Amino acid sequence: MQHFDIIIIGGGAAGFFTAINAAEFNPNLKIAILERGKEVLTKVKVSGGGRCNVTHAEFIPKELSTNYPRGEKELLGPFHSFMTGDTMEWFEKRGIQLKIEDDGRIFPVSDDSQSIINCFLQETERLKIQVLKSHAVQAFEQKNNFWEIKTSKGEFSAEKMMLATGSNPKIWNILKKLDHKIIEPVPSLFTFNIKDDRIKDLPGIATEAVVKINSKKVNLESKGPLLITHWGMSGPGILKLSAWGARDLEKLNYQFQIMVNWLPGYSSEEILDQLKELKTKFAKQQVVKNAQFDLPKRLWRSLVLASEVNEVTTWADLNKSQLQNLSEQLTEGAFHVNGKSTFKEEFVTAGGLDLKEVNFKTFESKLHKNLFLAGEILNIDAITGGFNFQNAWTGGFLAAKAMTGN
Repeated sequence: MQHFDIIIIGGGAAGFFTAINAAEFNPNLKIAILERGKEVLTKVKVSGGGRCNVTHAEFIPKELSTNYPRGEKELLGPFHSFMTGDTMEWFEKRGIQLKIEDDGRIFPVSDDSQSIINCFLQETERLKIQVLKSHAVQAFEQKNNFWEIKTSKGEFSAEKMMLATGSNPKIWNILKKLDHKIIEPVPSLFTFNIKDDRIKDLPGIATEAVVKINSKKVNLESKGPLLITHWGMSGPGILKLSAWGARDLEKLNYQFQIMVNWLPGYSSEEILDQLKELKTKFAKQQVVKNAQFDLPKRLWRSLVLASEVNEVTTWADLNKSQLQNLSEQLTEGAFHVNGKSTFKEEFVTAGGLDLKEVNFKTFESKLHKNLFLAGEILNIDAITGGFNFQNAWTGGFLAAKAMTGN
């Protein structure tokens, strides 16, 4: 049986961040990362479309915490100790230049997630942290103040153990045997499958919109960029709804109706008044070809045709019913959602270890001494934009501090 001072199970973002910080706090410690797969940091590799969305440009703890449908209250304290600015400084100190994009997302200047992976691998090598791949954990238990861990390739022991295994049902099941409560996971970030003639030929169009879930059981609304795809709708406006409504939408079996307002800030009545003015102003022009409200031309055309207006109708020819139809299509169009799709290659879940059983000053289990947890193994998840990584960095940093007595 090999012995280490600290063993970290999980070769992902939270695991590496914890190990590196722990070794920096105390270089004399013997630290190992156990990874079940043949590769490490695979989720980092695909994140942000392969660019790695490191964190988000929100520098007030209270404001940052509001981006977590699950974990908002618990992360507020930790964010006062380590958050966005600290993350940026941490990477930049290690030679990774970062940039803030217009929407607040923060990426490496290289636009390549490999630069983040290389940084982690170089640091583990420099600090002599052992990274042991293809070590699938089969069991662990605490004996005589040490954690004993059995993997597919051998047995290990450590005084302190960190679990950073993400959404791993096998590890959750072991935790259940240790009397921890696990909140059953459901998908959190996903796109909406919608088959509708109005958007059938519009993949690639993106525009600002307000989307509301039209259900008696779910009262959610979000504003943000909406992207029309081959299978339906995506983009931040949709992903916010999927995150905040994760559990409720799962109960609806992902069958529900949404209302889309393509003109945020305007009501159907206000747009109807403006359409009446346009009817006079552009009397001789064809409605289909005369896009208004800065909407993409193809989207405008589709919504006009859906309002029982044909290709050659002029503004002067629009009757009262057609004007009403068009104002409704523009501000309260109903679309039926029939299922979901994974967002890119990223899979985030709502669910995991019950937050009541964790000390968020140290990210240590309240039930078992010297058992630490960080990242998505906990019932914490966020909207898209770098927030899930920030949770991993914050948890990893505070756990490393606690494990090393700093």
